[in-house]
Amino acid sequence: MTVAQSEVTLDEFEAFDAAAPDGFHVELINGRVLVTPAPDGDHDENVMYIGDQVRERQAGLRMYQERGLVVPAYRAGRARVDGAVAPVGYFRGQPSWSDPSGVLLVVEVTSGREQDAEVDRVDKRDAYAQAGLPVYLLVDRHRGEVVVHWEPEGGRYLHSATALFGAKLHLPEPFDFGLDTAELA
Repeated sequence: MTVAQSEVTLDEFEAFDAAAPDGFHVELINGRVLVTPAPDGDHDENVMYIGDQVRERQAGLRMYQERGLVVPAYRAGRARVDGAVAPVGYFRGQPSWSDPSGVLLVVEVTSGREQDAEVDRVDKRDAYAQAGLPVYLLVDRHRGEVVVHWEPEGGRYLHSATALFGAKLHLPEPFDFGLDTAELA
């Protein structure tokens, strides 16, 4: 479910976030309040599968699940990302809504509802580019594909590549390896 409001202040968002019932995530993306149910098991397995591959190749990095990031863009924003790859210990001492400057890769997995997938495909992609997050990886369960976007400039990603589930997808620097997508679903 998405709740759209024209001008939501951070104070209003924080009050709404605090009042949200258990099992729901509340985000503020491009001035809109987004409310989504907590992820299902397949969703979590996808994030862990990607995180395991990153860790195998770069021991100093970890996939942190369900992290809240400040994504300032042109409006104040808050995104609860499915996965954030950062150096070990990066989030230690940070608040619930953390500074994204040390995050190297953000992962989103589309929810079980097709109508919610456009938020991950467009709104979050643009917010992450505007926030300068170096790499955005989308696992699109509805299309059966993985899309990587990288090199943010001027509020947009300059490059992207797509692979169908089962094919390898090359992740750009600082990762520089072929992501195995065989177990994504």
